[in-house]
Amino acid sequence: YQPAIARALRWRYLTIAGGLVILALTFSLFASDRMQFQFFPSVEGTHLYATLTMPEGTPVEQTARAVAQIEAAAEQLRGELDADLAPGQASKITHVFSSIGSFMPKGSINANAQAQSNLAEIGVELNLPRNYSGISTRDYANRWRELTGGIADAIELGFTSEAFGIGKAIEFELYGKDFNDLRNVAAELRAALQTYPGVLDVSDSFRAGKQEVQLTLLPEARNLGLTLNDLGQQVRQAFYGYEAQRIQRGKDDIRVMVRYPEGERRSLGDLEAMRIRTADGTEVPFTSVAKASLARGYTTIRRVDGQRVVSVTADVNRTVATPESIINSVTRKELAEIISRHPGISYSLAGEAEERDESMGSLISTALLALLIIYALLAIPLKSYLQPLVIMSVIPFGAVGAVLGHYLLGMDLVFFSLLGIVALSGVVVNSSLVLVDYINQQRKSGQSLHWVVGHAGSVRFRPIILTSITTFVGLAPMMMDNTISTTMFVPMAISLAFGVLMGTVITLFLVPCLYLALEDALVLTGQHSGKPAADELLTGTEPE
Repeated sequence: YQPAIARALRWRYLTIAGGLVILALTFSLFASDRMQFQFFPSVEGTHLYATLTMPEGTPVEQTARAVAQIEAAAEQLRGELDADLAPGQASKITHVFSSIGSFMPKGSINANAQAQSNLAEIGVELNLPRNYSGISTRDYANRWRELTGGIADAIELGFTSEAFGIGKAIEFELYGKDFNDLRNVAAELRAALQTYPGVLDVSDSFRAGKQEVQLTLLPEARNLGLTLNDLGQQVRQAFYGYEAQRIQRGKDDIRVMVRYPEGERRSLGDLEAMRIRTADGTEVPFTSVAKASLARGYTTIRRVDGQRVVSVTADVNRTVATPESIINSVTRKELAEIISRHPGISYSLAGEAEERDESMGSLISTALLALLIIYALLAIPLKSYLQPLVIMSVIPFGAVGAVLGHYLLGMDLVFFSLLGIVALSGVVVNSSLVLVDYINQQRKSGQSLHWVVGHAGSVRFRPIILTSITTFVGLAPMMMDNTISTTMFVPMAISLAFGVLMGTVITLFLVPCLYLALEDALVLTGQHSGKPAADELLTGTEPE
């Protein structure tokens, strides 16, 4: 170490430039797509789920036939997985179960959802060992999707193997006042998303409701003083009934409804044959003041700030692409072009992207506050505004170590990796602080600058190296654990472990160089007396 640090100090500006090159090369991994960032990792579980949504009002028998098709595909999957099993060996699929009328409650989620005949969900329980590391369960879900094929009239059919998530991987919320315009934009956006590799189960929240009779007033009705409210109220009273009175019978109320006889409210012709009463009591034929047409209504209409909202959602195979890369590409290209042709429509991100923006904003603000506090805690005892910056210079290189650790282990950088980097900021400054403090103490005792800077690393070499190695070894079991319960902590452990290793190298080489560079700057600006450290390195001698 001593010959290496002596050479590094002599060529310290070249050493500092080399550190900056390492920074640039590391973060260029993201620009070249060799390294990906995604907010939430894909956590594969031991269950596969197929979620089916049929049109509103679909008979339960039709939904059951679609479920039978999906269950048959699950049995085909069982046959393929068990083809190579030895006699007596347990099947890789333990159970296949389904729920018609509602989605399966997972914990407390959807436990109290109202039953609907057009909804169903099928689950497959896999028989996998605790530390299973074979074929990805995502591949099982994709194969199940292929075996199922298309479901006639299905609005939405999704397959997943994720144990849990924080929302749809891709979700755009479209805002506008014209519902037809919203529907057209949603259709174009769905088509655009389907062109991207790795995008699965694209759908939107537009749902056509049951068939209904829509009433429209003719211009002649306005001349008679009729309004659409009058028309709707009279039609409702004729076919549904008007509550004339209530009769108390024991503990119950008996409602007495007045309406047309059953034989006169069975068809659309009965509606057109009814008569509408005007404000002065005159009765006119229905067909002379109104028009009836059959159409489908809307199941639900969501509004935000007075504007209707339609959501477009999709899932992503994260081994092919990340949600962030697809969202960035779509918003920059296809969606921008679509919105330009529909000026009345706006959009925002929801689902996982919305959670990412909120979490990242909060993390960045609190991380900056933490760095400010660290700077203050260092500046007060050191009585310097600049030396804390030398000590904190190891923080970005700790982040470099975290990124390289993820790259070497073949993992994407996720939100929990950033949490590890933030925690790392308070750890990597320890060794750097000890080194700078030792240099300051030796200089106060009268030692020459060049000798103290080179000697400090040698004195602190063993404790710095041992502290870093023991930290790395202590985090190694967590990095090698692949169970669901530790999925969130593995990226944090990688960031801490590899960040500490990289921070150690930077502390031993770059921090002494930065310390001397700072002294050079202070001498050149006249704040310190003496000659630049470069001259002292050439002429100085070791103290006895």
